[in-house]
Amino acid sequence: MRRREFVSRLGAVGLAAAGTSRVAGADTAAPPRSGSFNPHDFGARGDGAQLDTKALQAAIDACAKAGGGTVALTAGTYLSGTLFLRSRVQLHLEPGATLLGSKNLADYPPTVSKVRSYTDNYTERSLIYAEDLDGVAITGLGRIDGQGAAFKGPYKVRPYLIRVIACRGVTVRDVTILDSPMWVQHYLACDHVLIDGITVRSKVNANNDGIDIDGCHQVRIANCDISSGDDAIVLKSTLDRACQNVVVTNCVLSSDCNAFKLGTESNGGFENIALSNCAIHDTRLAGLAVEMVDGGLLERVSVANIVMRNVACPIFVRLGHRARPFKEGMDKPGLGRLRSVTITDVQADGANRVGCSITGLPEHPAEDITLENIHLSFAGGGTEADARRAVPEHPEKYPEYAMFGTLPAYGFYCRHVKRLRFSNVRLESAAPEARPALVCDDVEDLELFRWRAETLAKAGAPIRFTDVRRALLHGCRGPEDGSALLRVEGKASARIKLTGNDLTDAKKAVELGNEAAAGAVSDGAPF
Repeated sequence: MRRREFVSRLGAVGLAAAGTSRVAGADTAAPPRSGSFNPHDFGARGDGAQLDTKALQAAIDACAKAGGGTVALTAGTYLSGTLFLRSRVQLHLEPGATLLGSKNLADYPPTVSKVRSYTDNYTERSLIYAEDLDGVAITGLGRIDGQGAAFKGPYKVRPYLIRVIACRGVTVRDVTILDSPMWVQHYLACDHVLIDGITVRSKVNANNDGIDIDGCHQVRIANCDISSGDDAIVLKSTLDRACQNVVVTNCVLSSDCNAFKLGTESNGGFENIALSNCAIHDTRLAGLAVEMVDGGLLERVSVANIVMRNVACPIFVRLGHRARPFKEGMDKPGLGRLRSVTITDVQADGANRVGCSITGLPEHPAEDITLENIHLSFAGGGTEADARRAVPEHPEKYPEYAMFGTLPAYGFYCRHVKRLRFSNVRLESAAPEARPALVCDDVEDLELFRWRAETLAKAGAPIRFTDVRRALLHGCRGPEDGSALLRVEGKASARIKLTGNDLTDAKKAVELGNEAAAGAVSDGAPF
């Protein structure tokens, strides 16, 4: 497609995406023109030595004044401070072009947005800035290099590379983004965002999140390759606006923190989120982290077709109560709600010995959690002492997969959960493992179907229930070492039914202990 045709279509897409969310009085009526503006015509050298900020900004402003179009950076290195995008302007980096962030903090003037959120505490500077615009784009096979290693100190002396706030119709496509001083890119309270085919390599500084989607609606992230020092793709809601209708697909992710994360900030909540068809590798913390700790509602989250390698913890789900307000002077938010999360078709190799967890709080359970077609391999090596240890609640603690220490289950530790379903789950450990594969504590309405897990005879039953009410185990296979399939503890345990399980090598189906009532479990009888 020729550039004129592409720019014309870009403008039409941007206007259509804006829809009814346009701000009153915004200039969205005039269609963009198809002009192309060369920054060299405005004095840019592109030699990497001269500061080209003024020339680049002049080209952007002239393009906007003409009604829209493309500012095309041809091959060369354009040293720059903050650039302010305009409506219906596409910043296009041609192959061989590099937008190089200045190492001088003075070249990034502080900019305070009209939209206020907790991120006010994190930043006021960026290399590329857009606010309250329609139909903006950053495209091309060139590079954006933030030279992030040059910046030292707290949050506000380290600029973001891309910051887009309250915009409609945002496209970021094909570019390679390198070495941010802080977050790589932040999209706050935007509508209709498309991020497609980009590459991120940023591990040179702290807080190097790959992509932050914050309180945005109608977002598509596809075909991206991200390796970042902090969370690779993270959804946040640092204001009272939910992250809503977000699709992430066909991405390759690696991180020194979490690969895909909802949270930590959750004030506005998360609704209608779908992650699919992604490969996650070499990630220090969790492959998938679902976290609600600052109020808000999380519901209708779907994760499907994910493969992981060398990820410390494949799955971490946490409802906590840090209760941090999104603006200073506000009351603390109430306890949030986490429900309707489905995780299917996940394979992971190389998880460490801590284990996965799904946890809520006493009298405030996580709800409606389904895991299906899951195959996970852990390092193993858990001890009998690990299996017996008490797990603290930590309601206010910052959520990370290892926040509870080594878990008493090598596979899944589930506590304070209502309506929990495991179907076709297989767990393995590389080293001998003395912990159960699954521990459920204060869980109501539980179903286990086609559960398979390795364990040791000295670990006892591979499944342990404490204060579990209304549970069904069917199609599960008993351990080959002759121990029971299930151990039940706690005087609140009740209405636990086993039926249609393979107990060929088990001494018995169930063993009772620690105040569990004899009538808590039935084998083959109806509820």
